[in-house]
Amino acid sequence: MPETTDSSAVPAGNALQLHDARPFFDKVLAHGVRRGIIDAERLATINADAPKGIVQIARYFGSEFLRPELEKARDRMVNMISLYLLETTGGDLDKAAVSLRDNSLLSRSKGGSDMLKKLIAMPESSNFGMAGYDDAQTALLAVWTLRSHAEYQAELARRSQMAQAITAAQWLAEQFDLDTDELESAGADAEAVIRTGLLMQALAPSAMAAGEWPHTVGFEKLVTALRKKKQPAPTALRLPPGLPADMRPVVQAQCAAVLADLPKLLDAAVPLRNLLRPMGSFRARYFLLDDPLAEVDSYHRSLDALDEAAEPPQPASKLWTKTTQGNDDEHSLLTMFLCLAAGVPKKTLLTEKAAASLVRRIRKHGWQPPLAAEFILAHAPGVYQDDYLALWNGFVQEATRTLTSDMDYQLHDALALLRRECHVAG
Repeated sequence: MPETTDSSAVPAGNALQLHDARPFFDKVLAHGVRRGIIDAERLATINADAPKGIVQIARYFGSEFLRPELEKARDRMVNMISLYLLETTGGDLDKAAVSLRDNSLLSRSKGGSDMLKKLIAMPESSNFGMAGYDDAQTALLAVWTLRSHAEYQAELARRSQMAQAITAAQWLAEQFDLDTDELESAGADAEAVIRTGLLMQALAPSAMAAGEWPHTVGFEKLVTALRKKKQPAPTALRLPPGLPADMRPVVQAQCAAVLADLPKLLDAAVPLRNLLRPMGSFRARYFLLDDPLAEVDSYHRSLDALDEAAEPPQPASKLWTKTTQGNDDEHSLLTMFLCLAAGVPKKTLLTEKAAASLVRRIRKHGWQPPLAAEFILAHAPGVYQDDYLALWNGFVQEATRTLTSDMDYQLHDALALLRRECHVAG
């Protein structure tokens, strides 16, 4: 097909552009041969190396003995070479042809493979509880070796933004002595952590300076006090002091959302409990710690207020019912009690990863079994309180040594104990 078109044969207004759907590698190879960049000797070397690469790729993803696998491996290799050449040359055919001339075909294929492996290793989500697993990378690589360069670039941009948000959230958490294990255990979103840091910088910079990450009860008290003072909503936000320059863009990106929420948060006419309800949209945008001790203390204070009003306290089982959601078997209850004692969000089911994070937290920060006992006395149905206390105290006696041991480096004993006594999903 000629490279030029006779302009006299086609009216200018109706000129056609031919679409070349060949892979970029094919275009580069043809261009290099046509321009004399790739000579006959180099072309022979490429033709000799191609089958070796195809067999290696087929073996990695399946079998080199099946023709369909070999054909797919050919497509994978061509696509990975195309990805690498497009990314490193910006689509310049001359530069790409020189790259093919001066480097082995297999090295260009490996370059594309390395690009995809780095992409897959990047966070797929900004949620700390949704980290990926190494054993899934081969399957993901199999998918991405057949994706286009445009899809690669779009995914790279998306994951890069996730990685930047995670890095900024980790930096903020470190200022409050919160480690990644705690964020993973709570299933925190990086953006929610950033928004909370900005919110506290606006509402209570002294708490920020003291390194006190807000828990639900404390945050409610803070906002209530500001409402009584008729604190006006800020019209601009200051970034946290000491924030590294490379993290500023991803933190600034969350400022608009926080500024939009502040007027509603400080408006005394808007019920605060509705805003802060656990499953509400407002609460989902921020990361507040669940503090069992603060919750129990708040509960006792509410009982004291009832006593002072000469009103008999009513059974307080709503929180229990909401937390257990009908899961009142011994394994589920011990899981919930353990979460309370470790100071993490109350759950009746833990993943393997969450269980490991919980054990690491206990070994780093300790645990407080009395918190679970207080919760039982405050919220469990009265007729079962003695049984639940006996169940919990028996677990504490048996489990303390294993959960707090410094000798169980790989957590094998601790996780085996939790699988046996608690509710841990494989």
